[in-house]
Amino acid sequence: MNKGPYYLSTAIAYTSGKPHIGNTYEVVLADAICRFKRLEGYDVYFQTGTDEHGQKIQEKAEAAGITPQQFVDNVAGEIKRIWDVMNTSYDRFIRTTDPMHERKVQQIFKKLYDQGDIYKSEYEGLYCTPCESFWTESQLVDGKCPDCGGEVHPAKEEAYFFKMSKYAPRLMKHIEEHPDFIQPEARKNEMVNNFLKPGLQDLCVSRTSFTWGVPVDFDPKHVVYVWIDALSNYITFPGYEVDGNHGEQYKKYWPANVHLIGKDILRFHTIYWPILLMALDLPLPKQVFGHPWLLVGDGKMSKSKGNVIYADDLVDLFGVDAVRYYLLHEIPFASDGTLTYDLLMERINSDLANILGNLVNRTVAMSHKYSGGVLSDHAVPGEFDSELIDLCLATPGRVAAKMDQLRVADAIDEIFTLLRRANKYIDETTPWVLAKDESNHARLDTVLYNLLETIRFAAALLHPFLPDTAERICKQLNIALPDWDSLSAFGGLEAGHRLGEGEILFARIDIPKKMEEINKLLAEKAKAALPALELEPQSGEKVDFDTFCKSDFRAVKVKACEAVKKSDKLLRFTLDDGTGTDRQILSGIHKFYEPEQLVGKTLLAIVNLPPRKMMGLESCGMLLSAVHKEKGEEKLRLIMLDDAIPAGAKLC
Repeated sequence: MNKGPYYLSTAIAYTSGKPHIGNTYEVVLADAICRFKRLEGYDVYFQTGTDEHGQKIQEKAEAAGITPQQFVDNVAGEIKRIWDVMNTSYDRFIRTTDPMHERKVQQIFKKLYDQGDIYKSEYEGLYCTPCESFWTESQLVDGKCPDCGGEVHPAKEEAYFFKMSKYAPRLMKHIEEHPDFIQPEARKNEMVNNFLKPGLQDLCVSRTSFTWGVPVDFDPKHVVYVWIDALSNYITFPGYEVDGNHGEQYKKYWPANVHLIGKDILRFHTIYWPILLMALDLPLPKQVFGHPWLLVGDGKMSKSKGNVIYADDLVDLFGVDAVRYYLLHEIPFASDGTLTYDLLMERINSDLANILGNLVNRTVAMSHKYSGGVLSDHAVPGEFDSELIDLCLATPGRVAAKMDQLRVADAIDEIFTLLRRANKYIDETTPWVLAKDESNHARLDTVLYNLLETIRFAAALLHPFLPDTAERICKQLNIALPDWDSLSAFGGLEAGHRLGEGEILFARIDIPKKMEEINKLLAEKAKAALPALELEPQSGEKVDFDTFCKSDFRAVKVKACEAVKKSDKLLRFTLDDGTGTDRQILSGIHKFYEPEQLVGKTLLAIVNLPPRKMMGLESCGMLLSAVHKEKGEEKLRLIMLDDAIPAGAKLC
């Protein structure tokens, strides 16, 4: 049954580096919602992708010695690979460097300019390069960028501006008339009270201080800024055209049902984007949902904190569906969730191995042992049957109700309530006791049938969240994945049906032993991350191996970096070296790097050198770099390590 079109988009990932597990959570959440909608019978269009323009990317590409296009090609490929590793079923993976998108962005910009919504002026303020944002003095927090906590510097720049205030009353009216437009409720209150009610300032929508962006075709020294470039992906790729000759996909799916985004970019999607759509005279998306963050331990995941965990590393350790389950079940609807290795393993043991895996394993094994793996047509009801059957029939509706509210963790809980009831049913009916008496075999067959039919329901409902696991369950049942309509009645498995072979879905984890494995893998990764540099033979004094081994090489995380006053060369680094006390190192590399480029990076340092005084400041160690000549000019590259390596990891 086709219930009609359903369009869900994620925010597009910024191609400044490899996405961590917190970034990956969003696309897994989106995938679960889209898979469930397909199960219900909707015609789903699921769009995700990458945001590939901006000053930060241009600077990172220059630091890496490659073109911006080469840089984003590499990172976009890595993002897509991780989305695929997590078994996400997107219909389209978009990239904002697509020539089609760039053409449409230019046309949108020109249309808004021609109708008087965009005008040229000059911007002056305090600029944060990593965030690519201007701030006023009053917006700073302790003199630093309110978003990333980094340094800001005065900047003045010619720019085009979009007249936000012109559309603010219309947006406020839309929010009032559509109470579900911004969800959860707390996010809506934040946008209205903190941004709309105080009044909107006009928005800077072009830049001249960098070139890596979509050129403004009628003023080429300007590039279109992220607000129009990135946000318009939601309409350009489905087929929006400025002249109104829209593609069939756009006509079918727009307006989107849900924009799924992180709560940190809610303002852009609930204020800037709707106003842009209003200016284009287009319908607004039906809902913008700002999901919470995934925290590591007691803090937000951040490269500068050295607490970054990557999805593919977790998959290597625990498998795709175990990681998906944790992400989807352990992050609440409106508050942040926490990830630790211990919590992840506890959930695998308690939920996936004990509740789900144990139910399927015991039921299939008993069916093979007592009935030769063939379902019987016996029907001998017992006192516990109706409660299990009634819960089976009620669970699809309960799951659907939670999913309609995007309460994914609660929807999973409904399925596990059914699984727990089925495990209890085994204890109540004691099939192993029934098997001892031939006269009870008809009742035994009925009990096993009820359990297998319950597992059929569970497999269908679990598929959006644990797709591989659901398919493995169906293989054991020897059936195709059930559709939604088949869950309207209990009794889909037919008498005489032969089961497939049983297998363990999730093995219990020996947590202390697994932690040893994890620590060993992290150490090996840290060792492997030291680049093998091919150097020309050098003359000079030989150093014996024992002397070399006295050097203590450690991974360090850059917490802060700033230029040293009255010095053209020196940068002052505040580093996390894993000891709990910040380490200060000075390095004469300002010619090659700006301070803001290095905040959050994982570098390699020798930490057991005696302190040195430089410009009146103490430097406790040395950062390692590679120096070479290119076209006769000296080049320097700091040795940067994988951000998954923890601060203080020893390289040997």
